[in-house]
Amino acid sequence: MTEDSFWRRCSTCKKELPFAAGYWTCNVSTCNRPRTGLAFCSVNCFDAHVPTLRHRDAWAEEQTAPGREEWERARAEAAAGAAAPRARPRASRGEVLVIASRLKDYIRARSRMNTSDAVLEVLSDKLRALCDDAIDRARADGRMTVMERDF
Repeated sequence: MTEDSFWRRCSTCKKELPFAAGYWTCNVSTCNRPRTGLAFCSVNCFDAHVPTLRHRDAWAEEQTAPGREEWERARAEAAAGAAAPRARPRASRGEVLVIASRLKDYIRARSRMNTSDAVLEVLSDKLRALCDDAIDRARADGRMTVMERDF
């Protein structure tokens, strides 16, 4: 079969899983994330992955693969969403993301210099850009939590 003639491969034995056919998934949430997305052709293949991932209490759940048209539409939508430029909200003067007194104290302690108030807006814009990138990384990993590794 060619790459487009089946939906996915079994995560254990690599057998082809056809479109609109039954398959098995693990009930453990870390196995069902978009980037992980484990799928098994049989309960035996599911059973083979349990000791590898050291699940304490896991079971197989029966699922049905999407049809070819549904799968292609979902892939096209995902590709279009990834290619679309994201708009960054422009900060107004009142939207400062840092504590001014702490920033000024830090700069004074490190350099004996004063800090202009205009620094706060520029620094807030840079923080927003860093946060937006971290949010994108968390989404790409299928998480709803931004973590230190996303920065």
